[in-house]
Amino acid sequence: MRFPLRNAALRPILPVSTPRMYARCALLFASLVSAAVTGRAAETAEHWIAKARAYLGSETALAGVTSIHYFGELQTTEAPAAGDKAAPAAQELRLPAEIVVQKPYQQHIILTRPDAIEKKALDGYDGWARSTSIKDPKQWRFRLLEAQEIKQLRANTWENVNFFSSLEKEGGSVQLEGEAAVDGTPCVKLAFVHAGNITFRRFFARDTGRLVKTETENGSEIREEGELMVDGIRFPRKVINRSASGQVIILAIERVVLNERFPDSDFAVPTLLVN
Repeated sequence: MRFPLRNAALRPILPVSTPRMYARCALLFASLVSAAVTGRAAETAEHWIAKARAYLGSETALAGVTSIHYFGELQTTEAPAAGDKAAPAAQELRLPAEIVVQKPYQQHIILTRPDAIEKKALDGYDGWARSTSIKDPKQWRFRLLEAQEIKQLRANTWENVNFFSSLEKEGGSVQLEGEAAVDGTPCVKLAFVHAGNITFRRFFARDTGRLVKTETENGSEIREEGELMVDGIRFPRKVINRSASGQVIILAIERVVLNERFPDSDFAVPTLLVN
């Protein structure tokens, strides 16, 4: 309980202080300040990474992940093609989506559109994308990804399967950038900096280590909603990406499967046969 020391009625009952008592109080105060400073100093990036990982699952469960297989739906809006006056201003899209990430740096994303199946893949330092017509599989478009796209996919793959840990071993860095409040939640801000200056600036709740939001170097904001427990690990039900332009892309996750083994051929640049 704290007493209002300016209240004259309380002054007679306060003890008379002696120089020795002042000395003891000063030492006690100095000890409290020292403890507080030491506690703050201990809050390193590693401290918060450990707390964030503990929120997601046990170290045994997280360290044992070799691949993640997401099944869900991509939800967004798409502007009409240039010159198509008959089309609405913006069309809502709900596309079946399948995403696989596998250690160390393999990933593929498959989107099923009404007229085509789109696949984008990463295999180490190689990346490619292909769109295949559903009506006529012989009709397809193919391209190799540019260097920056590959760096982004590598960073995204690492973030998915490593759960914030050991980025320094891959040549990146994690920087503790202080505190911030997100929607009234006190957070600690960490910047995960990958090759190519690709940065995921993450805000973790101080009390639990829960990831509250992520900001990227291109101005996008990523939020997660809901909870899906898989083999003792927390995954979100939704991942919401709002770009700097205001476009919103939502990945609604229906199911997650861990630690399947996918052959290298699923990610390798396909051999193109020209008839």
